[in-house]
Amino acid sequence: MRVTGTGHASMRIDTAAGSILCDPWVNPAYFASWFPFPDNSLLDWETLGQVDYLYVSHLHRDHFDAKHLRDFVSKDATVLLPEFPTSEMEDEFRALGFTKFLKAPNEQVVELDGGLKIMIQALTSPTDGPIGDSSLWVEYDGVRLLNQNDARPTDLGLFTELGHVHAHLLQFSGAIWYPMVYELPQSAKTAFGKQKRDRQFDRTWRYIDDLKASHVFPIAGPPCFLDDALWQFNDIHGDEGNIFPDQSVFLAEYAKVGGTNGIVLLPGSVAEVTTSGATTTHPQPVEEFFANKVAHLEEMRERKRPVIEAEKASWRHPEIDVLKEMKRRIEPLLDESIYLAKGVGGPVRFDLVSPDGSGGESVESIVVDFPGKEVRPYADEKVRYRFRTERALIEYLLHIGEVDWVNSLFLSCRFSAARIGQYNEFVYAFFKCLSTERLQYAEGWYDEHERAVDAEDITLGDWVVQRRCPHLKADLSRFGIVEGDQLTCQLHGWKFDLPSGRCLTSVGHKVRAHRVGEEEATPQSAP
Repeated sequence: MRVTGTGHASMRIDTAAGSILCDPWVNPAYFASWFPFPDNSLLDWETLGQVDYLYVSHLHRDHFDAKHLRDFVSKDATVLLPEFPTSEMEDEFRALGFTKFLKAPNEQVVELDGGLKIMIQALTSPTDGPIGDSSLWVEYDGVRLLNQNDARPTDLGLFTELGHVHAHLLQFSGAIWYPMVYELPQSAKTAFGKQKRDRQFDRTWRYIDDLKASHVFPIAGPPCFLDDALWQFNDIHGDEGNIFPDQSVFLAEYAKVGGTNGIVLLPGSVAEVTTSGATTTHPQPVEEFFANKVAHLEEMRERKRPVIEAEKASWRHPEIDVLKEMKRRIEPLLDESIYLAKGVGGPVRFDLVSPDGSGGESVESIVVDFPGKEVRPYADEKVRYRFRTERALIEYLLHIGEVDWVNSLFLSCRFSAARIGQYNEFVYAFFKCLSTERLQYAEGWYDEHERAVDAEDITLGDWVVQRRCPHLKADLSRFGIVEGDQLTCQLHGWKFDLPSGRCLTSVGHKVRAHRVGEEEATPQSAP
């Protein structure tokens, strides 16, 4: 099995029975904030795009690059579709000209022509990607590969049961806006960032240990930030709280925990993977490339500057009445929402600033009032959640009818945020569900999980706790760590106070727990 690195989470898998191109991302994403690093735009995409199969793990725009898919990937390719709850991914592919689809039954091995086997595991929580994420398992002639990319399954046992994996490709770096955009003292941002960076690596080590593959390939990050306003997010400034470590940092950190089987793929690197080993060739020495990272980024910044400026010029749509359009689009969804509206539990404020952000003064402040089920002008009331961004970005989202403000505005990091109290996942779940189809799915998912009763308990240290994390049902016998009276689920870093059961990370999500030898207390209602 030949694996060619094509940048970020992208790769081309070649076997004698067929080729699969995965997650090709080349064009800037999220309001021209994210670019692939190392740069992959100079690869021979005309050739790389001539494949038998195409797999895109999910609809995040650093995985689903519509322009690149339209221009460079053969429309004769069969699209391997994860079994997602909505038809959005297939609809997007059809709009780009793709006509051949294989809808892979979830977690079932499918044999393609010539003995090539695949299995796709789809994750379908409203918080998994933009309504769904997935992993691809491939086997040919006894060689097995798992392309886990961004996905965070609670258990890799499904894949280990299919036989020893020889190549494990997974995310290790950040892909979020926290904590950089929060209006906090720099010391607090650094502390929170370091905590998140450590959690990212801990989760990666756990996945690697679970699968025990012959070779580990760090992929799916980090992006680079070439706009001058975002340059500080690149991990080149000696900031221990930077959440975007690169592949060379991965190798160094992996070595600290005894890892010796890591392989980095630059764009154009080729790994020949067999049951007995892997041989890799690179377009240039990996260590030398990362030693010159700053120079590479500076060269990219100048080369891509016209691309960024062209994108910025497309955002302004002063003809849009933002308040009127937000009311028209969002109020019907508020009326339909039960679980998400209750979960948010209060008004969310958007401060829209002038195009140049001069003085940081708001041009307009708009409130999405979840209890009141309306969008209205801000009335000087206290709010728990506030976002400040350039008015043009909201104009553009409304102009194009964007249904996912997470997979656009928030991942762009072109905003600042403030909140009182804990993280609230329902805020972001709602703003990625700005269509009836998405909202109805999310409401149904939360309804099902609110009603589910998890009766199985496990013992962790001095505590008996429910086996499944209240957040996304991770197996706490594997991901749970108890320190004193506090439980941490290492899959997503959520924390719980065991004596009260209260979630310390977000609103709701109470855990059931009692000390060993004591009777379980009568369940209390969640706050």
